Amino acid sequence: MSLGKRTDWPDDAGNADGSGNTGSTAASGPTGKQQTAQQQKKVEKVVLQYLKSKGYKDAEKALRENASLDGIETTLADLASAFPGNEVGADASVPNWILFYNEAEQGNPDAYSQSYRELRRWIDSSLDVYKHELYAASYPIFVHSYMDLLARGLAEKAEEFMHLYSGDHVVNHTNDIAMLATLRTASHVAENSLATLFRSNKYGVRMTRVGFELLLSFLQDHNHTLLMRTVNEHLNIRTIDGTVPIASEADADVGITGHTQNQLDAFNSQEIMLGSAPLDQYVRDEVDRTLQSEAGRRTKDAVSKEASALLDTFSKVKQENAANALAARDSVPMPPPRGIEIEHQIASLKALRKRIALGPAALPSICMYTMHNTNDAMTCASVSDDLSLMAAGFSESYVKIWSLKREPLRGFQSNFAPASVTKEDDIEAIREPTNSDHRKLVAHSGPVFGVDISFDSKYLVSCSEDKTARLWSLDTFTNLVCYKGHNYPVWDVAFAPQGFYFATASHDRTARLWSCDHIYALRIFAGHLSDVNCVRFHPNSKYVVTGSSDKSVRLWDVQRGSCVRVFTGHTGSVDTVAISPDGRIMASAGEDQTVSVWDLGSGRCMDTMAGHTGSIYSLAFSQEGSLLLSGSADETVRAWDVKRSSSASDHPIVAQRREERQRMAQAEAEAAAAAAAAAAAEAAPSDAMDVDSNQDKQGEPSVAVGSKTPTNGAADKSKQAVNGSSESKKRDAAGVWKSKRVVESDSLLKTWRTKNTPVHSIMMTKRNLAVATGPFIL
Repeated sequence: MSLGKRTDWPDDAGNADGSGNTGSTAASGPTGKQQTAQQQKKVEKVVLQYLKSKGYKDAEKALRENASLDGIETTLADLASAFPGNEVGADASVPNWILFYNEAEQGNPDAYSQSYRELRRWIDSSLDVYKHELYAASYPIFVHSYMDLLARGLAEKAEEFMHLYSGDHVVNHTNDIAMLATLRTASHVAENSLATLFRSNKYGVRMTRVGFELLLSFLQDHNHTLLMRTVNEHLNIRTIDGTVPIASEADADVGITGHTQNQLDAFNSQEIMLGSAPLDQYVRDEVDRTLQSEAGRRTKDAVSKEASALLDTFSKVKQENAANALAARDSVPMPPPRGIEIEHQIASLKALRKRIALGPAALPSICMYTMHNTNDAMTCASVSDDLSLMAAGFSESYVKIWSLKREPLRGFQSNFAPASVTKEDDIEAIREPTNSDHRKLVAHSGPVFGVDISFDSKYLVSCSEDKTARLWSLDTFTNLVCYKGHNYPVWDVAFAPQGFYFATASHDRTARLWSCDHIYALRIFAGHLSDVNCVRFHPNSKYVVTGSSDKSVRLWDVQRGSCVRVFTGHTGSVDTVAISPDGRIMASAGEDQTVSVWDLGSGRCMDTMAGHTGSIYSLAFSQEGSLLLSGSADETVRAWDVKRSSSASDHPIVAQRREERQRMAQAEAEAAAAAAAAAAAEAAPSDAMDVDSNQDKQGEPSVAVGSKTPTNGAADKSKQAVNGSSESKKRDAAGVWKSKRVVESDSLLKTWRTKNTPVHSIMMTKRNLAVATGPFIL
């Protein structure tokens, strides 16, 4: 049926004129609210008669009670008589009445914006497991709503609609949004090739059954008939079981056939600046002056010789920095340098001279710090760059700091007079008389989820469930500032490489940029669909990387506050990210137990590496960026070859490790086959009995085999519920996890196993020493 634009609104008696006014005078006519109530009452009448005609007595009774329609015995024919013969109501079927109501909503210029705004708000508040598919379904609804506004001559409303909501889809549909934004009139819609493609084809969408039912229920319950019509006419929704994977170019049932669905590469083509941060001119001059002063001593002792060598190293560093550094106008503003920056630069030069070059044939040494007696309360840990301090956060709402040099951590006495401090010796005199090498920092009112120590080991920043971040002085061991702004718990916090700035990641789906001298956030990075779990700075401090529970990683421009890269491909929550020291490569990992390596320049995935059998908590690059270390809940640290080359893979040591892994894999496969055969023999039909598996040579815990009693079966299930699947959580005689079989990537170089210690944090020092931390689990 062809429906024209309706201008008359019938009242209950069916009186109407062509001007749309009802009644004899304007004063006697119904108001807008009364008209809406009358329209709603009509729809309820029609639905009631439809249910009655079909014999749906229970539904009819429920509708009468809820809508107060008792005593109404109007037939569909009676309702149809209220309309002229050429109107929608003349054929008073339920579908036509819904179409009539749809036409009434179309008469409101703001109907599309209001309906889509409510849909968007509903998707934002929905469960994380359905957000991805609901956002995918909202894209064709957005496109057709925009084109409908243009087709009705509402160009200003269409432009406003595009400005308000295009940001939801610009990441995956950059080219489409850019082309649609150029449309201005109804003739443009009719002539544009992309608009014609959308109008003449149904847009394929994959959704879970529950997600599809939730979407329909929302549209029906809120009377969004405009959006419902778009779904019926322009979407081809295919429901599937399980989760919905991210759409790819090869998915024929997603999008429109022949049209590029995922345009993420176009979004990731934005220009970014990955050069290193420029050396401050003052720091450069002071380092030169200090080294030249020490090298120019008349007595050529060890200090002067070392200074001469450092001077040569610093000359090379300045040359590399001049070639790769950002221009001063493009770098992030920093406060004037202090003396500590000069000391840090000289210390970095010393570390550079003593750095061990790592590669597939030269793996790093690892120093593992295990926390005992934490009672599962330790949530995070961080080690300072100079290996002088270690900090850990606990679920009991405090931060604990240890001196790795076994030096006493002495704060200031509370009753000293600042005026009495005139020289350096006075500072030591007013410190607390304690010999303890650890301190407890108490101020948070909830579990502490993240800690980080500044590059100069002078400050510590922590974040908590109490929705705050706190800055601590490591000279006085006191809380300096409390930063408030997040609306929900803060999961992670990280200092910028040059200090002064830090970033936080929160359950409120945002990351925020802060500076130590402001109590409010400088930037809010919003765009993730779920919790932001982790945050790290780019080495030049110009960008921030975030990982989220929405299975994506984003790169944000600090100065503009906008997203410039989106990395998708993970099948689980992203819990950790790391960037190589040269700023060119990024790695991410999380619940899917794989490590993805990305090229920041192109936004493409370089490699996906598998081998872990538990969630991955931490990543760290070597100083050359050629090796990557990962720490996991499977109680291992693994080394990966990021820049695989044929010459490295042919090295004798690498070939020997590869052969050893192959022999171990073959031996484990044979052992598993023998165990399966033995289990099959024991489970052969015979008298049911309990077999004590402690008799096994592997020293496995006791498990009831072949028992027919429900008690033992329930015990097995409860044990698996506590410890995970028996396949993935048993230990052998050496205390090594016997995990489910995982095909290890060729990039895996070596695995170091801890003793009952999941690795929460791992870092690489300037000299390429790896430092890992974790709590001992009984």
